[in-house]
Amino acid sequence: MQDVMNPLERLVERAEQLMQRIEAILPQPLQSPADWNAAIAWRYRKRANGCGVLEPVRHVGAMQLSDLQNIDVQKEKIARNTEQFVQGRTANNVLLTGARGTGKSSLIRACLHSYAPQGLRLIEVDKADLTDLPDIVEVVASRPEKFIIYCDDLSFEEGEPGYKAMKSILDGSVSAATPNVLVYATSNRRHLLPEYMTDNLAQQKGENGEIHPGEVVEEKISLSERFGLWVSFYPFSQDEYLRVVAQWLSALGLDAAAIEAARPEALVWALERGSRSGRVAHQFARDYAGRAERPASRGARIGDVQGLAEEADLD
Repeated sequence: MQDVMNPLERLVERAEQLMQRIEAILPQPLQSPADWNAAIAWRYRKRANGCGVLEPVRHVGAMQLSDLQNIDVQKEKIARNTEQFVQGRTANNVLLTGARGTGKSSLIRACLHSYAPQGLRLIEVDKADLTDLPDIVEVVASRPEKFIIYCDDLSFEEGEPGYKAMKSILDGSVSAATPNVLVYATSNRRHLLPEYMTDNLAQQKGENGEIHPGEVVEEKISLSERFGLWVSFYPFSQDEYLRVVAQWLSALGLDAAAIEAARPEALVWALERGSRSGRVAHQFARDYAGRAERPASRGARIGDVQGLAEEADLD
């Protein structure tokens, strides 16, 4: 009898090992991080096996609200909404749209740094992973902290699955909104989906046989309307751009005479880039300061601004 059982036991053992290997490669439910105090910002990532994880962002770019200039109106709106949120009062999901490089992402990071001591946390989610938003919200729903789900450069093409997932999280799911979660998204496109001139032909039958093309237009703008707060950003004027350049050059160690001498080159740089923005000003300042000769003692100041975002404007 013992000789008969041994092969059977070996078969059961091998079957258990095989099941363990299969379970290891199957997608697993999203797990809460072991230590939420490891970071103030987290990044959601998908592994090769399809499992999602929340990874701590160890080095968040240094940024304060006082560092951002030329966007006072936008700054006041976002800071007020974020303060309401961390204090447990009602607040809105936010869509920041407009000119590239004018401080949309930097403003969100500045709010994170300002309100992190009050329990604010940020989770960055790529557009490709938006279908997992319900799982992320479920993990953080019971936490005492306040979480901003951050989606940078958000836009969709026709038929992308993340579009409907985002709509459900913002407003429209059967479940109630989670009080400790808001969505902050940035985009260069206000309505987030491409629009065409043919969309305006609401009284005609669509080219593909659509009987009610007007409803297609409503569908395209419905996502952006679910954000309670819209904040628009605009290109800098020449004077604003030069002021940002001067502030960056000063932070990078150049004196007033060198900054004044840099103005013509700064204007040419912006002309070649086809844009005047904080990002372009930052890029010019790094190039110009790198070529300029300055005392070594001032060069140490560069380390103080290395972590700042390119859109930043130093006070």
